[in-house]
Amino acid sequence: MKKAELLAPAGDLERLKVAILYGADAVYIGGEEFSMRTACDNFSPEKMKEGIAFAKDRDKKVYVALNVIMRQADLDVLGEYVQSLEKMGADGVIVSDLGAFGLIRKAAPKLPIHVSTQANITNAETAMAWYNMGAERVVLARELSREEVLSIRKNTPEGLELEMFVHGAMCVSYSGRCLMSNYLVGRDANRGDCAQACRWKYTLMEEKRPGEYMPIVENDRGSYIFNAKDLCLLEFLPEILGGGISSLKIEGRVKSEYYVATVVRAYRQEMDRYYENPEKYTLSEEAIETVCKVSHRQYCHGFWDGEAKQNGQIHASSTYIRDYQVAGMVTEEEKGFLRFSQRNKFSLGDILEIMTPEGREYTHTVSEMYDVEGNPLETAPHPTQIIRIPMDGSFPPYSMVRRKI
Repeated sequence: MKKAELLAPAGDLERLKVAILYGADAVYIGGEEFSMRTACDNFSPEKMKEGIAFAKDRDKKVYVALNVIMRQADLDVLGEYVQSLEKMGADGVIVSDLGAFGLIRKAAPKLPIHVSTQANITNAETAMAWYNMGAERVVLARELSREEVLSIRKNTPEGLELEMFVHGAMCVSYSGRCLMSNYLVGRDANRGDCAQACRWKYTLMEEKRPGEYMPIVENDRGSYIFNAKDLCLLEFLPEILGGGISSLKIEGRVKSEYYVATVVRAYRQEMDRYYENPEKYTLSEEAIETVCKVSHRQYCHGFWDGEAKQNGQIHASSTYIRDYQVAGMVTEEEKGFLRFSQRNKFSLGDILEIMTPEGREYTHTVSEMYDVEGNPLETAPHPTQIIRIPMDGSFPPYSMVRRKI
């Protein structure tokens, strides 16, 4: 059985390294132009070269997103840009625009092209049209059920790779094509600057009664009528992996290193367990517990089991579930100490959980801790300082430290 790829988001160089160290087979990133995520740092040419080299040294892949809706000014400079990506050794580009697709084929003919979920691929004929034009992979629309996904796989050749989202935030608009943000605040969601207007609280106002706002659902908190739950398809891995899907994609280029590490580790371990013995595989409770330790909205199955209309929205609130908080990340290994850069407050007596890139897990009650100069601390209230906690052994860089709130 050919193993599927685990594809992780990387909003900057640090998150690229975290994703790969925690088990991703590939990452998708954005440069300073053409990327659908302007809220993350993205990659300068120098950082992109470093990231691609880091991945290749570990036999991993890097795909570059060029999936904004292109305007003429974009196309005028796109050819030179993709030629630079080809020279850097990028393993592919992700596009949604037909004109950009054709231009890339001419300017950088050796550069593999993946067709973005923004292209709304919902059937085998559309997938084949892109394949016949030279696409190596298509990213299926998120609005598909299991029957539709498996039907597309059945009716397309093995040479066409199919990628699908398995985890992360969902969009209220079809495959992410939305005008709400642009209309309300002038931020173009189709060019990477979404204000997430779908997460806001809305009320109704009757035109002859200005200033009288009526909740759409009568309760004391209002109604978040567009607010989608987060996707989690861990429990359907046997169907997805056994169904011939080429790449399992995690959403979240604007999410933290901690989010990337935690979610990638959970999917990596479950995918490895499945491939060890597909017939006897069952989902571990630890995997579900792990993905619930990141900030998330209520999880759902999206459209996979055809129930998105019934369970896909959160009407009461737009807030995240935050049962755990990242305390910090190890940036330098030190024997006999857990040494890390602090991200959030914690105190003596708190219980910390440590997760290492290779999969080790530790629990430790903080009985003593010190700053970088050796001064004892009772609490660590100020983020970004270096904290040293005496512990047996040592912990490699990018180990994550969290605590239950």
